[in-house]
Amino acid sequence: MKLSDFDFDLPESLIATRPAKPRSASRLLVSRPDGLSDLHVYDLPDLLEAGDRLVLNDTRVIPARLFGQRWRDSAQGRVSAKIEVTLLEPRPNGQWAALVKPLRKLGEGEWVEFSAGLKAQLVAREEGQAVLEFNLTGDDFDAALAEAGAMPLPPYIAAKRAADSQDKEDYQTVWARNTGAVAAPTASLHFDQPLLKKLAEMGVGFTYVTLHVGAGTFLPVKVDDVTTHKMHSEWGEVSEAAAAEIAQTKANGGRVIPVGTTALRLIETAARDTGAIRPWAGDTDIFIYPGFDFRVADALMTNFHLPKSTLMMLVSALVGRDRIMAAYGHAISQEYRFFSYGDASLLIP
Repeated sequence: MKLSDFDFDLPESLIATRPAKPRSASRLLVSRPDGLSDLHVYDLPDLLEAGDRLVLNDTRVIPARLFGQRWRDSAQGRVSAKIEVTLLEPRPNGQWAALVKPLRKLGEGEWVEFSAGLKAQLVAREEGQAVLEFNLTGDDFDAALAEAGAMPLPPYIAAKRAADSQDKEDYQTVWARNTGAVAAPTASLHFDQPLLKKLAEMGVGFTYVTLHVGAGTFLPVKVDDVTTHKMHSEWGEVSEAAAAEIAQTKANGGRVIPVGTTALRLIETAARDTGAIRPWAGDTDIFIYPGFDFRVADALMTNFHLPKSTLMMLVSALVGRDRIMAAYGHAISQEYRFFSYGDASLLIP
C-alpha cells in the first residue's frame, strides 16, 4: 500500500467553512455493497432499526487557541511581541503542552499575557513544542479560557477565516461533557435534539465513550509505505457500562455503529486483547488500514476526509478502497461538502 493509493483531487470550493443549519440538514451519502444513496442526516430513522446502537464520543472541545503578548525590557524600553498559542494536551502536573508561534520570540521563564486575566509562563521546550504553566487553575482557569480562547478550527478552515463566537456552538456536539479535546468528533456535529429524540423513540440505543481528540489528527502522513506510519496517541475510555451495552447489542443481533472515526478507533482498541469489547482506559495509537480485523463496528457514520490521510485508510479498511474511491468520486460530482463542517456518509460493509 502506497500513500498515493489514498489520494484524490478535491475542488477547494467543496471545503465547508460553516456547518449546515439545522445540524441534521446535512447531506448523507449512504454506501451499501449494492450501491450509493443520496439522503440527509435527518433520514437516519429510515436507515436504522430498533436494537441498533450508536456509539457517541462525548468529549468536549476546549477553546484552545489563545492570542497574547510577551513583554520584555530592552535598551529601547519595554517592547512586546504577539504570540499565538494552541493548547495540545494537559500534563498531570497542571502544565500544558502547546504549540507557540513564534516560539523563538519566547524565552524560558517569560510570560505571555492573554485577556480575562489569563497568562502563561514558558517552562520548557520539547521537540519544537512548548510546555506552559498558567497563573490560574481549576474552575478559574476554565472560566478564563472560555472567555479568552477561540475554538481550534482545523487548518483548512482557519486558512480561510478566523474562528468566531459562533464556532463555540457549531464546533461542539450537543452531548459534549468531558472536557479535553482540541478537535471535535465532527461526524457527531450533525445530530440535534429532535433527531436524537426520534431515534430513541424508535428503539435505537446510545452509548457514550470518551476519546479526547488531539491536534495529531491533522498531522500529514509523510511516508510512502503507509504501513510504516507512526500514529499519534490520544486518551480514551470505554466504561464498564458502555462495554456492557455494546456487548449486549452484539449478543442480541443488533448493529453497533460508531458515529465518527474517533469512536470507532476507541471501541476497536478496547477489543484488541480479547477479541470482544471490554472496559478500557488509556492512550491509544491504533492505526487502522486495509487488512484490519474489525471486531466491534458493524458500520460507520463519518464525514468526508482529507486525501492521503490516515482516516482515508480507515474507511478503506472498513468497506474497501475501491468502494471508498467510488463514493468519494460520486460525492465530488454531486458537490457534497467536505471535512469538519461538511456533509456525512454512512458506510455499511
